[in-house]
Amino acid sequence: MALAHELDKSIQTGYLSDESKGLTYGELIRDYEPLPDTKWRFGKPNYTRVNKFYFENRMMKHKEGSLEAVVSNLVKNWEVESHHIANPHQWKTMDVSKFQAAVNGGCPCNAQLMADVGPYNMLIGETADYTGKVSFEDSNKNFSSTFPEGFAWEVLEVYSGPPTVTFKWRHFGKMSGTFTDKTGKEHKGNGEMLNLIGMCIAKVNEELKIESLDIYYSPNDMIKPLLTK
Repeated sequence: MALAHELDKSIQTGYLSDESKGLTYGELIRDYEPLPDTKWRFGKPNYTRVNKFYFENRMMKHKEGSLEAVVSNLVKNWEVESHHIANPHQWKTMDVSKFQAAVNGGCPCNAQLMADVGPYNMLIGETADYTGKVSFEDSNKNFSSTFPEGFAWEVLEVYSGPPTVTFKWRHFGKMSGTFTDKTGKEHKGNGEMLNLIGMCIAKVNEELKIESLDIYYSPNDMIKPLLTK
């Protein structure tokens, strides 16, 4: 996730910087190239800060060209689109005519619904302390505030290759900011690392475009640690 407070809405077009791609660390971790007419939802994303956190705190370094590296790049590119491009018809990582995403076997959402509500709201939904009914922009601002150094993501293991890609993932960030729960109460972080582990089964076509995502993890494992008295 590119941090919400580092986005410049005046920059509506353009390509990701070398810093955002990871090249300044000697490693290409996302190679997303937007279509010429692409408009960035909140301004061109800047991944400089979250990349720094990722490289300093990741558990795995996958060999270039490995299946793990390919899956990692695809998911990071998917994140660019799902968070930062409002128009699904400008998405390149998904077959939007078929795309569906479901969490823990729940009701699947299509590309347009995910574009409307945002990945955080789609992935977390309703819990005792978080509501997926907040706006796309407000959810991004909330988690950018919660993880001011970035909320990074990595592939841990890949168990099967295309067309059905099954993999284990880790989402991680330091709780050094402020999280706002569904009642509006603010919780100041304790600076500890949040490690969120999950599984995903992704179906892709011959072009490695994502047709479906079945994601398995506990949303409470993400939200409960953010609550402070």
